[in-house]
Amino acid sequence: MKTSLFAAVTVLALAFAVVAPAAAQAPPAGSTTNMEILVAKIKADKKLLVAQTVGVTDAEGKAFWPVYDACQAELEAINKRLKSGIESYAKDYNAGTMTDAKAAALVTEVFAIDEALLASRKSCAAKLNGVIPATKIARYVQVENKIRAQINYELAASIPFVQ
Repeated sequence: MKTSLFAAVTVLALAFAVVAPAAAQAPPAGSTTNMEILVAKIKADKKLLVAQTVGVTDAEGKAFWPVYDACQAELEAINKRLKSGIESYAKDYNAGTMTDAKAAALVTEVFAIDEALLASRKSCAAKLNGVIPATKIARYVQVENKIRAQINYELAASIPFVQ
């Protein structure tokens, strides 16, 4: 059950990572797009995966879920930054306009995103200290690592080398 849920969350996350750049056009105000529905489903499925894997009790949940939501908001900001970088790279790649200066800026941004992600993960783990036991914090970190590893694998497989 946990494996199939993890697979489903990963597939949905990958679908978002791949489809999101194509859905960059703004929808009419007040409308709900398929992308918005997909993002909401990904978040709900991920939350379910975390709840099942980490084993947060109802009592722990009162303190855990607000921290989780704050951590996910930080992660979402980092993911938006990553998406922006990928879109910028794709534009240059497709147009054949990559220069040494742009490549150097790309490398700098990749490392900055990695550092922001690590800082966010450390901050999240620190905020969970005392909220849930260390074994559950470790499980939560593992879940996030596995999801991120799968997304990184798919991104690496689909993003061509700089030319």
